[in-house]
Amino acid sequence: MGPKTSRNPFRRKALLADQFRPLRRQVKIPVWGDLGIRMTLAFGLIMMVILIHWWDRAGLKDNYDDHISFLDVVYFTMISITTTGFGDIAPITPRARLIEAVIVTPVRIAVLFIFVGAAYDFVIKRSWEKWRMARIQEQLTDHVVVLGYGVSGSQSVGELIERGIDPHCIVVIDPSEDRLAEAERLGVNVMAGDATRDETLKSVRIDRAQSVLVSAGRDDTSILIVLTVRHLAPNVPISVVVRADDNELLARQAGANNVINPVRFTGLLLAGSVKGAHIADYLADLASVGGRVQLVERVVSAEECGKSISDLASGGQGLRVYRNGRAIGFWENECQQLQPGDVVVEIVPTAPNDTD
Repeated sequence: MGPKTSRNPFRRKALLADQFRPLRRQVKIPVWGDLGIRMTLAFGLIMMVILIHWWDRAGLKDNYDDHISFLDVVYFTMISITTTGFGDIAPITPRARLIEAVIVTPVRIAVLFIFVGAAYDFVIKRSWEKWRMARIQEQLTDHVVVLGYGVSGSQSVGELIERGIDPHCIVVIDPSEDRLAEAERLGVNVMAGDATRDETLKSVRIDRAQSVLVSAGRDDTSILIVLTVRHLAPNVPISVVVRADDNELLARQAGANNVINPVRFTGLLLAGSVKGAHIADYLADLASVGGRVQLVERVVSAEECGKSISDLASGGQGLRVYRNGRAIGFWENECQQLQPGDVVVEIVPTAPNDTD
């Protein structure tokens, strides 16, 4: 039997390998918004000069028919702004020449910079940015890949950033452009694509990742993604969210190192609150970086080897040791003498003066 499915919070869009978009980061102003601002400013300055010339049209001389019409003013303004200068219309009074020197010349320079800047931004700069992102994509290493940006995925990305992970070291893949827009606002790298496809995962160098977090919204899709990731990255740690109890074993068999069942965890919190009103509050405190205390997993240091788990150099409260794949509680004799390579789970205060 295949994995059972739970509620589907978003529809997965199947994309062909040549359809997923390259890695990108958010720009502060949309392309067309930036272009609109530039063009509005440029034409505003030109209109200002037209009005000034029309107001001072008596200071202009038309060598063709000796009559200055509004069309002549528009024509003279455009050739003045563009520095063409045919000479058929020219300023002849001292005031008109002063206007050309003091007002029109600075406007001419400003309009030139606006159009040169637009050409730079929309041709040179964006080509450079595209090239730069391609290089970043090729050199990704030791990054965190989040596959699926639903409720769980978005919460995990926010928590990672709170814990000090550089947003530029986080890559989010999701088929939904709306969700990716939310992720971009956090400064992370995003890619629109199908995380079940080899090509998508290879493009973010999944084999060089520090960790992979999978939360596709459907258990069957999440397990398929885990299988694909494990095939491409045999040694990368994978954490996956599943909602059906029967699928936890399948997720582990697919290659997940950590299987998280939010439904089961919620049930444990509810049940724990019956016997202790503060248990749920304390567990939430432990899980979040914003709490007074925090759970930390790390490899024991050289100076800690030979010491007891109750005598950690960090000053934290040791809870458990993982040794050769076996979990050892702090009350067991093996925890009284730490060994090289042991992984310890401890509770540490998030602030130096906090005690708990």
